[in-house]
Amino acid sequence: MATIVRHKEYDYSGYRKIMKDLTANFPFLKEEVIGKSVFGRDIVALKIESERKEYSLYTAAIHGSERITATVLLKYIENLCDALKSCGKISGIDAKKALSGKGVIFVPLCNPDGCEISLKGELGCGPHAARIKRLCGSDYEHWNSNLRGVDLNHNFDAGWERLHELEQSLGYIGPGPTRYGGHRPESEPETIALTNLCRKNRIRVLYCFHSQGEVIYWDYNGIETVRGRKIAEIFAASSLYSIEVPIGIATGGGFKDWFIETFQRPGFTIELGKGRNPLPAESGQQIYSQVEEMMTIGLLM
Repeated sequence: MATIVRHKEYDYSGYRKIMKDLTANFPFLKEEVIGKSVFGRDIVALKIESERKEYSLYTAAIHGSERITATVLLKYIENLCDALKSCGKISGIDAKKALSGKGVIFVPLCNPDGCEISLKGELGCGPHAARIKRLCGSDYEHWNSNLRGVDLNHNFDAGWERLHELEQSLGYIGPGPTRYGGHRPESEPETIALTNLCRKNRIRVLYCFHSQGEVIYWDYNGIETVRGRKIAEIFAASSLYSIEVPIGIATGGGFKDWFIETFQRPGFTIELGKGRNPLPAESGQQIYSQVEEMMTIGLLM
């Protein structure tokens, strides 16, 4: 089978084609549109079903300038599905045994509008071009928010009020490229798509892939989830990433934070690669080779 995912830049239509090609080549991989972005672009989940209806959830590209995480995750999906189809192994682990009795859901592109803005600049903004240009001062490349200028990873209902006060004290008082969490938690359709996905499915564990830093965050507000610390330690040993505790404006409002607080189950934010966002697309190969085993171990947890 020809390679579907390559470590290069993709726009929204390119990512959607990859998803279509993956589901066409691997019939056991199902596509579900779980919501729409502000612009109306599909937010897509790719699912491998579970007999027990229990799933690991892998997400990526919740920030526009971090779209390399979508490519890395899609490459993992391709290699995992190829191993499942051939009854083979991935990172030395039997793929079918790794998923025995369990399923997995992937949301590779949580913020399609933000990724288009960061990649294409004014062309990615549609009729909102003038407003986005004013908000970012023509620095489209480092845009992380959605089309309304809300940082989605500050928009979840976990310590949102405290985070909102901290944002304001630091000057993030309205829509912009990053760190403005909206006028209320879950104000954005992209956020709602992810929380509804978790409410409708039994998610055993959540992995949120960001860039950059080669860091693993595993806790929120002192909540001790069963297995959380141990999984983080296993991941760190596999990837050589460090385990750290977020501080300041990086605490609260995030998807991982909301998941841990709401379900009392393990959730992780994993910062892929090193450098300055957006990381060059060609660095995806090195990043992938460093984290494939970790991502596969995640299926076992």
